Amino acid sequence: MARACFPPSSTSMTPSTDRNDALMARARQVIPGGVNSPVRAFRAVGGTPRFVQRAQGAYLWDANGQRYIDYIGSWGPMILGHGHPAVLEAVRKAIDEGLSYGAPTEREIELAEEILSLTPSMEMLRLVSSGTEAGMTAIRLARGATGRNKIVKFEGCYHGHADALLVKAGSGLATFGNPTSAGVPPEVVQHTLVLEYNHIEQLREAFALHGPDIAGVIIEPIAGNMNFVRATVEFTRLCRELCTRHGALLIYDEVMTGCRVALGSAQSLYAQAIPGFEPDLTVMGKVIGGGMPLAAFGGKRAVMEQLAPLGPVYQAGTLSGNPVATACGLATLREIRKPGFFDALAAKTRRLMDGLRAAARAASVPFSADCEGGMFGFFLLPELPQNYQQVMQSDSARFNTLFHGLLARGIYIAPALYEAGFVSAAHTDGDIDATIAAAAEVFRLLPATAR
Repeated sequence: MARACFPPSSTSMTPSTDRNDALMARARQVIPGGVNSPVRAFRAVGGTPRFVQRAQGAYLWDANGQRYIDYIGSWGPMILGHGHPAVLEAVRKAIDEGLSYGAPTEREIELAEEILSLTPSMEMLRLVSSGTEAGMTAIRLARGATGRNKIVKFEGCYHGHADALLVKAGSGLATFGNPTSAGVPPEVVQHTLVLEYNHIEQLREAFALHGPDIAGVIIEPIAGNMNFVRATVEFTRLCRELCTRHGALLIYDEVMTGCRVALGSAQSLYAQAIPGFEPDLTVMGKVIGGGMPLAAFGGKRAVMEQLAPLGPVYQAGTLSGNPVATACGLATLREIRKPGFFDALAAKTRRLMDGLRAAARAASVPFSADCEGGMFGFFLLPELPQNYQQVMQSDSARFNTLFHGLLARGIYIAPALYEAGFVSAAHTDGDIDATIAAAAEVFRLLPATAR
């Protein structure tokens, strides 16, 4: 077993010497909240965000030069680790050829062919620049292809910040969503129905009430934005059966799970348990772009040909299929296709989860964890939750203690208990040992933390 070795703690820094504090104060003057995406602000856990100076392999360094073992990985894309040589070589070559053209390139075709070869449910796809853009357009396409308006989503699943999806559940099953963000008029979300994740009877009743009007069901097959929660096989089978029976489209949001939990994404895992299973539309991002702004949505040819310029559903993007982003994504996908890649990645992730379970058990800390491929999640709960309401029972105060205890020991996990984590091919046995040892130290502090 490799020796655990912690980076030096940054707790010796003072406000006058901590550049993270200084940078945050400066950022707040020119950027709302000091960050360009809310979870980065550390609002859920308290304290000052770490401003990253550089990253390499499984590590990143903050503005003070403090090194951290990184389990965020840019929220999933860095499956190879930071700065993989083959990816950097491809990106440098692409940069030398030009940054953006606003015209087609051969590499767009190559990347599309690569993604389609890994995802048999898709016959055509379109490249865009973000997961939000891909999810938003997939819903527009579902509505355009079916001539219907209503969309079903599930509480705790995040599909980007498009207006129609910023919705929480109403007071009853037949109550449509209320906006969860200011600036979203109620009429924009009036056709969005929010159901409980993994709730079979609710799903049946929703289709019984609204089946002829439902254009599509959008779901994260493994939700990564209420930490890590799987859709059950039974629930997944019913989603497929009801969509087929009522003529709705099943939209799989694999922005997070795509080429991350398996080479064939989460849908390939469910197809093993449900013969013939396929979604109608798939939304992908993160790994397929290798860390660059790139996402995609795709499905069967008859549906995708409803998009302009062939059909009446409009979508466009100035930077869609960007030549540098496609080079980065293509190089990443070629690396993860190599024999044994996912077996090794999954083994590392399981080893981390097994170690954390054992450390928590030794400290008598309620703890549950799950993982698939290079994606994981854990909860300070005795059993794995099945839906958002169960996730909300997790002890946020204890999580905050755990987060800051790990951070002080050089371990960087998501600064919110509702976010999944990621292992990369660059993480070593030593990194995992160091993480488990650090967690064991912090777990011993948790029983004294007030609930």
